[in-house]
Amino acid sequence: MTPRPPSSGPDPKKTAEEKSAKKAAAERTPAQKAVKKTAKTPAKKAAAKKTATRKAVAEKTAAEKAPARKGVAKTTATGKSVTRKTAAARKAPAVKKTVAKKTPAPRRAPAGAAPAPAAPVEVPAPLAPAAGDRERLLAGTHHDPHSVLGAHPVPGGIAVRVFRPYALAVTVLAGELRAELHHDGDGFFSGLLPLDEVPAYRLLVAYEGTVQETEDPYRFLPTLGDLDLHLIGEGRHEQLWQALGAHPTTHQGVSGTRFAVWAPNARGVRVAGGFNFWDGTGHPMRSLGGTGVWEVFLPGIGPGELYKFEITRPDGSRTFRADPLARRTEVPPATSSVVYASDYTWGDDAWLASRAGAPAHEAPLSVYEVHLPSWRPGLTYRELADQLPAYVKDLGFTHVELMPVAEHPFGGSWGYQVTGFYAPTARLGEPDDFKYLVDRLHQAGIGVLMDWVPAHFPRDDWALAEFDGRPLYEHSDPLRAAHPDWGTLEFDFGRREVRNFLVANAVYWCEEFHIDGLRVDAVASMLYLDYSREPGQWTPNEHGGRENLDAVAFLQEMNATVYRRVPGVVTIAEESTAWDGVTRATHHKGPSGFGGLGFGLKWNMGWMHDSLEYMSHDPVHRKYHHGEMTFSMVYAYSENYVLPISHDEVVHGKRSLVSKMPGDWWQQRANERAYLGFMWAHPGKQLLFMGQEFAQGAEWSEERGPDWWLLDPRYGAAADHRGVLDLVRDLNTVYRDTPALWQRDTHPAGFSWIVGDAAEDNVLAFLRCDADGAPLLAVSNFAPVVRPDYRLGVPDEVPAWHEVLNTDAARYGGSDVGNPGPVKPEPQGWHGRPASIRLTLPPLATVWLRPA
Repeated sequence: MTPRPPSSGPDPKKTAEEKSAKKAAAERTPAQKAVKKTAKTPAKKAAAKKTATRKAVAEKTAAEKAPARKGVAKTTATGKSVTRKTAAARKAPAVKKTVAKKTPAPRRAPAGAAPAPAAPVEVPAPLAPAAGDRERLLAGTHHDPHSVLGAHPVPGGIAVRVFRPYALAVTVLAGELRAELHHDGDGFFSGLLPLDEVPAYRLLVAYEGTVQETEDPYRFLPTLGDLDLHLIGEGRHEQLWQALGAHPTTHQGVSGTRFAVWAPNARGVRVAGGFNFWDGTGHPMRSLGGTGVWEVFLPGIGPGELYKFEITRPDGSRTFRADPLARRTEVPPATSSVVYASDYTWGDDAWLASRAGAPAHEAPLSVYEVHLPSWRPGLTYRELADQLPAYVKDLGFTHVELMPVAEHPFGGSWGYQVTGFYAPTARLGEPDDFKYLVDRLHQAGIGVLMDWVPAHFPRDDWALAEFDGRPLYEHSDPLRAAHPDWGTLEFDFGRREVRNFLVANAVYWCEEFHIDGLRVDAVASMLYLDYSREPGQWTPNEHGGRENLDAVAFLQEMNATVYRRVPGVVTIAEESTAWDGVTRATHHKGPSGFGGLGFGLKWNMGWMHDSLEYMSHDPVHRKYHHGEMTFSMVYAYSENYVLPISHDEVVHGKRSLVSKMPGDWWQQRANERAYLGFMWAHPGKQLLFMGQEFAQGAEWSEERGPDWWLLDPRYGAAADHRGVLDLVRDLNTVYRDTPALWQRDTHPAGFSWIVGDAAEDNVLAFLRCDADGAPLLAVSNFAPVVRPDYRLGVPDEVPAWHEVLNTDAARYGGSDVGNPGPVKPEPQGWHGRPASIRLTLPPLATVWLRPA
């Protein structure tokens, strides 16, 4: 500390009254001695301004004193009046401490003990903050405000410094001790307590027209420990959300909220919110070591408070930023973070215990993709919980996939431009409300997958972009940072803290919200340095290749961490290229030399594009495109696949699924039904976007959602749409009850062609088998004609076959052509099989047969 000049002491001219008082004091016992000085006012003008306020403080202080015992007044070195306990209530003498750089933990004195008699001391330096500290605190650039503010042992007592802008007076309350602090200007107050150790104290702060009793935030120790900081520094804090962000807690016996944020380039960080009228001047945070983490504990702040971080950039300018780890936000377009504490009690223990029974690629998995804000527009999370689980369970889907629920500013992005990676969107309710929806789905036996977007983020100047004044979450190279397709910024996967932010985020959704799987968006854009970039717009990796090695390492780490921490969860890659080993284990290297990415499943984008292209052609032309329906089996076992008919295929002029089909209205519906039957029988898991399950004719719009009115019985064509809905229900029911359709999805032994080259007939037929060899025969006729007595080769060990599903059934809106009775094999070999059967193939239909 800066040395302090000796005190000038009292006026040498004594009045008779003063001499009399001194004589009386000399007659008291040493333990009772106290010296009363006259407080000197620093300026007459300031004294006049504070007269009314000090009177209010004095009245409050007097009301709080115990009437049974009066204190004896003593004057501090600042000249302010202090009330001390009498001898019977004083604490015992303590060993005098040297000045410490860090504030020691406040300790309460033993009851009934008394301090050593006060003796005149020379106190070094003024108690007000040094000029440099003062300037940095006012400018918001102080790295360690706790070293200046709060209570600190100094020669002669305990120095207390308080920074309260707009306050007129501040009084320290420590037990029965009352010490009004000296106003040093600009909101700084200081004083010397005649104590030997730091007490537990509170502040009485007087503002114009009000007096508040409160805790001093700068008397508290850090809320983050060495282990947290070590893990953050290494980029290995797998529960980062428990360390950073805003957390209501009790710290050193006091309730409040601890705030922590990573901003290594900031010159200073302050907390601003509704509790300080969005002026963070009086709430600077401290920097903890070399981690780039800033922290402060603010007493009295609880759940529901709005806040942001006021960051002073390297150039001295300031920016208000939402908390990157906020667990709750305001409803957009408002952008503040909200202090949040969950008190939700889960009821899905049975679901969690059972979900790890079999890996996803060996279990039934059919997914209903949902955009929550538009599924039933206007419903909250809790209102959705009363409708969505029942609807999905009735249709037999095993899972729902929720389009990004993480907070996003622009609804038209459908949630794919995220600003609140740790906060469910506030549009539909609070985080506990979202937990309730997940819980209700689990209790209905439905798994919950969630779209997760770690590839990029928007440029909003209140969110992650140049968060602390320099590129932080994004890459420092502008060519690497700018996403060429969406006008967003790509994460810097090579920075360990950024990888930690994202890996912990994946774990967060699975652990805190019981999410059963993450569908990772835009993986291809992460894997390739030249993704959507022209020559000269990208830089090769260290080996001269186009692979983004940092992104590969991140995805491997994310998958390994999630599977290790949350058994039973599945990760799914939306990856549209032929990258080798997307679903291969991370420790197994492939031909390319890379270890696998470690995903559980991968979207089969090739199957989706090829099959939809085939179906869009008029049946008379389909024979020229037959290979588009068979090519997928060339690579079907290279990865663990999901067959997606997702939201991307039914928007922006691509038309809805039924509208992609050729022909009149009857033929369009028949084509869709035949296609769905083929899709559910094909190796791989199924995903269908909302509205396509009842053949909605219009494209999806996030502004209005599905056209539910099509199912209204009062609508003349409602039966047509209900027929497709009934088919989807039956597809899921038979699918779940038939292990041949899902148990060996990733094993070549689970599939065999009966006929894959009947291009002239537009016919495809194949067998699916379960682990015990039990078969299911799937036959699709994509021609608009009936094919009677169509011969197909079959195994000779099956004595008879019977239809278990026919997409042309009358109840689905079809022509009701089929095979009602058992179909027995004939000993005539066909298609390389020892036996054969003759079937009647309905027009534009798929039939499934099982052993009778």
